[in-house]
Amino acid sequence: MSEYDVKDLNQAEGGSLRMEWAEREMPVLRSIRERFAKEKPLQGVRASACLHVTAETANLMTTLQAGGADVMLTASNPLSTQDDIAAALVSRFEIPVFAIKGESNEIYYKHIHAVLDHKPHYTMDDGADLVSTLHTDRRDLLENVQGGTEETTTGVIRLRAMAADGALKYPIIAVNDAMTKHFFDNRYGTGQSTLDGIIRATNILLSGKNFVVVGYGWCARGLAMRARGMGANVIVTEVDPLKALEAVMDGYRVMPMQEAVKYGDIFCTLTGDLNVLDKSHFEGMKDGAIISNSGHFNVEINIPALEEMSVSKRHVRQFVEEYILKDGRHIFLLGEGRLINLAAAEGHPASVMDMSFANQALSLEYMIKHHAEMENKVYSVPEAIDRGIAKLKLEAMGVDIDVLTPAQEKYLKSWEHGT
Repeated sequence: MSEYDVKDLNQAEGGSLRMEWAEREMPVLRSIRERFAKEKPLQGVRASACLHVTAETANLMTTLQAGGADVMLTASNPLSTQDDIAAALVSRFEIPVFAIKGESNEIYYKHIHAVLDHKPHYTMDDGADLVSTLHTDRRDLLENVQGGTEETTTGVIRLRAMAADGALKYPIIAVNDAMTKHFFDNRYGTGQSTLDGIIRATNILLSGKNFVVVGYGWCARGLAMRARGMGANVIVTEVDPLKALEAVMDGYRVMPMQEAVKYGDIFCTLTGDLNVLDKSHFEGMKDGAIISNSGHFNVEINIPALEEMSVSKRHVRQFVEEYILKDGRHIFLLGEGRLINLAAAEGHPASVMDMSFANQALSLEYMIKHHAEMENKVYSVPEAIDRGIAKLKLEAMGVDIDVLTPAQEKYLKSWEHGT
């Protein structure tokens, strides 16, 4: 096996047990692995993955390995790695992993370069740091790359910008765009896991608190839904009039951020944009405000501005930093402003990631078959794959649905019939 860099291989047994536990909730991926093991559709393929190193991701890696792929894995966020999982992949499955929870930015990018040294035919990214590094610092490897996949909204935005500039040098399938991904992973997965991270970090009661959800995309919708379910008074801030209108019609208070800071007890950003919590917002926050992020990168909160405004900073409990401002107010930052659901908790439930990673595995298989026909742009997951995953998930849940009759199919395809 090639080199690896993990915290402690002695943690492998615990990681294996957690992989096993997660797999129980991943029947779709399990069925794909069984087929891959028989058919070997990924035989001879080198794949480099930059994903959150979790139990669910580990089950994706072993699925790709069962299909014949030679895989390497690095973390897509310095705080998202589960060290026992990294150890299990190296020790039990001989999959090289380069990831340590809490690694510095320097080590983070060193690890990205390590999996690129693998000279991949395909990339599997979450946030597009791997693709970006490949297109800037490792352009000599581009001729080997035939395609890739992207997991999350932030990465898709970056990749579409690259494609629009003519900078993208190979085709990529946006797994995030699959209905079975963004409806379920983003809404139900992010909604539950973000609250889990906030509660684990703080142990506060949400009921009765003013909870400010920054943005109203699919991830934010899920969080707003779950926060309200826990009894919080939810306030939404938005820049998109359509999403703001939807939030109003869903029953939430909607207002500008500069107004929301007067009321908020807890803030969580989920926009994918820069400085959505900024200096002027910190100046208006109540004493004791808690701020967090569940967007992919930690740039959503202007942490340098908060540092500059503060007279002191201390670590008051795991994943909680206290900033005391010059006027004596306290602001508490969770998880260094990084993804709170992975920094302080375990990320999405396995049953949700089952569909997301089924999309990853099947999109890679599709790209291996069709990459020669594809242009250097971002593609959506083929509808047949998306619907097939939904069908497999329903079957695993023991849910049956109706089937159109021949007459109904004919009616839907015709235009002659009216009232």
